[in-house]
Amino acid sequence: MFSLLVGHTAMALHFVFLGFVVFGGFLAWRWPRVFWVHLCVAAYALGIVIVDWPCLLTEVENWSRSVTGRAVMENGFIDFYLTGTLYPPEHLLTSRVVMAGVVALSWAGAGWLRVRRRPRERAAVVGAS
Repeated sequence: MFSLLVGHTAMALHFVFLGFVVFGGFLAWRWPRVFWVHLCVAAYALGIVIVDWPCLLTEVENWSRSVTGRAVMENGFIDFYLTGTLYPPEHLLTSRVVMAGVVALSWAGAGWLRVRRRPRERAAVVGAS
């Protein structure tokens, strides 16, 4: 029972992680300090995809799957849960490009908002003096 709970928790955290990788940059529009956390998370996710770094959540979920007698994820979380379900397997590269585009758009928006807020922040500091 505990092993199954650990596996399901790892799966849920996988979805949260993936959601944060793709959409977390938009949180920086409201909370600018989130940008740095998102940058680190996105870099790690990029390393998982390009450099084939190990994913701790995949390891935990595969442990749970093997202990509970379920099939392990041979090619990782995205291939196991999303490829063929959310998009056809032949569009894996397209989905990665779209996700990278969403991240780039969120970062561009965060940068634009930062530049736009800067004069107001300076005026508030000058006005407080």
